Amino acid sequence: MERTLFAFTLALLPGAVMAEPRPCAPHDTIAGALSDQYGESAHAMGLAEDSTVMELYAAPQTGTWTLTVTMPNGVTCLVATGKNFETIQPTQVKGDPA
Repeated sequence: MERTLFAFTLALLPGAVMAEPRPCAPHDTIAGALSDQYGESAHAMGLAEDSTVMELYAAPQTGTWTLTVTMPNGVTCLVATGKNFETIQPTQVKGDPA
């Protein structure tokens, strides 16, 4: 039941920034749903100063993407979803980065 409700929630959210409250579930549940339903896998991640982990999931074949944040307790929340994902080459920033 919980996974079905989660899947229904994900289906309602394409292309929009999430409004509060954000859909949240254990990390494995979110990652599994993104993989099973959208073919998305993690393409980038980063650690914030508050120990939350940001992950960008994407499906290059379809162009869908999802941005998540995982709290230290293992709960992952959707932040935003979209389409037209593409990988780009890193660029060099000229000048003083400060």
